[in-house]
Amino acid sequence: MSSEIEEIRQRKMAEMMGDAVADVPDSPLTVSDSDFNQFVNKYPVVVVDCWAPWCGPCRTLSPTIDELAKDHKGKAVFGKLNTDENFATAAKYRISSIPTVLYFKNGELVNKTIGALPKQVLDSEVQKIMA
Repeated sequence: MSSEIEEIRQRKMAEMMGDAVADVPDSPLTVSDSDFNQFVNKYPVVVVDCWAPWCGPCRTLSPTIDELAKDHKGKAVFGKLNTDENFATAAKYRISSIPTVLYFKNGELVNKTIGALPKQVLDSEVQKIMA
């Protein structure tokens, strides 16, 4: 029954958002200092993976972020921020360890996790924001 309710909720949300849901990506978008604020304010729920190319745990986490983006298409949008290339955003959110995942709801930072956490843990954090 709860999956039926969830299906109805998603259908109603899609109707209310119109074409906006069709534009929601199912894979993480690359974000930078120049478009970060616009990105987190564009969608109701945004999750940003902050990483660097030399970081082993970041490379381990990347496929998990890709899977979550597909799992939550239409409900959450995922982004990836290279902290080596985007110092201003990394400093603004006090990212001192990577990977760091930032969680935004309606443009506001509501949570932050650090480390290559298991998919179930990250999924739980996303679910909390969507609730």
